[in-house]
Amino acid sequence: MYVPDPASVGQHLADAAAELVRRGHRVLVLTSDRGYDDPSVRYEGREVIDGVEVRRLPLCSFGKGLIAVRLLAALSFVTQAIVQGLLVRGLDAVVVSTSPPMASIVALVLSYLRGPSLKFWVMDLNPDQLVALGKLAPGSLPVRVFDALNRRVLARAADVIVLDRFMAQRVLRKLDVRDKLSVIPPWPLSDRLEPVSHAANPFRRAHALEDKRVVMYSGNHSPSNPLTTILRAAERLADDPRMVFLFVGGGTGKGEVEACASPNVRSLPYQPLDQLRYSLSAADVHLVTMGNDLVGIVHPCKIYGALAVARPIVFLGPEPCHVADILAEHQIGWRVAQGDVDGAERLLRGLASVDDAEIASRGEHGRRLVTGALSKSVLCGRLADVLERRDARAG
Repeated sequence: MYVPDPASVGQHLADAAAELVRRGHRVLVLTSDRGYDDPSVRYEGREVIDGVEVRRLPLCSFGKGLIAVRLLAALSFVTQAIVQGLLVRGLDAVVVSTSPPMASIVALVLSYLRGPSLKFWVMDLNPDQLVALGKLAPGSLPVRVFDALNRRVLARAADVIVLDRFMAQRVLRKLDVRDKLSVIPPWPLSDRLEPVSHAANPFRRAHALEDKRVVMYSGNHSPSNPLTTILRAAERLADDPRMVFLFVGGGTGKGEVEACASPNVRSLPYQPLDQLRYSLSAADVHLVTMGNDLVGIVHPCKIYGALAVARPIVFLGPEPCHVADILAEHQIGWRVAQGDVDGAERLLRGLASVDDAEIASRGEHGRRLVTGALSKSVLCGRLADVLERRDARAG
């Protein structure tokens, strides 16, 4: 996945690739020619974006239906990417993320056959995620094979980048790579994101959101980010005409949203990247969610987009975790536990009446955070430093 596809992984990869080009490197990206969430969307086979050479491979995405079909698409991508990688001249380094999971096979094969430095950017952890979601049994053959592959990639990598301290702990339990491990959280896509006032926001006008308190979930609707608690709470608030719950994006969890009959729940598809600042700014509060068993396995990147447009968050998830850490240190929002529908209802009813100044104040706290320590210039720069250094490979 890569821009213009709206998946956040591809957008962060694009930022890193463009930064490396700015520093004088040639960067070639191999990705699918189909949309990540919607395979009916087709992109150009070859193009140059911000100086990055993008080659899109066919027959690598057939949607998120049957596991067998997804596996076939992954094998097609792996095979084509290996062939393409073997033909590239002057291959100094291979950067691979964990999305899609089997892409690491490409990096591993190229590292052995061509000798480039391998950089492993861990954005989520599998098979851990599949086990936590009950899709694979612990100790099953696929889990053992997948973990063996992860350990081989970790051993071979010159550098390993993870998104938070909890993810670092999980990686270190697989293999001790602390001498080459960097913790670098993702950044807001700040080139496209800036706060837009409600009065000047065409998105709010287009969707009749004037005089509404909008709670928005924007991004991938994944089983790792359960929404049931907030949907049940929204149903209880159907009697409050001020409240609107807006779910923007796609994914396998979208069906649960669209099955909700409550009149205050609305569903929209992913928005174009050039319209993202308007859609995100249309919210008063953003919803960030994570499953209780997913700490250190996934990292909810939605928080950064919300903070970039100066909107506070409601975090629906466990404590401790990375988002709970940020909430504890900075006054940027509120937390409610997964399954606590009563608590979610109380919080949301309170938000319907809370003073606009308090919401604005918490949003500004977040905006300062992502224009400082968590800014794109700082974090993308740190990542590029790791990607371009020429450490000797381990393993």
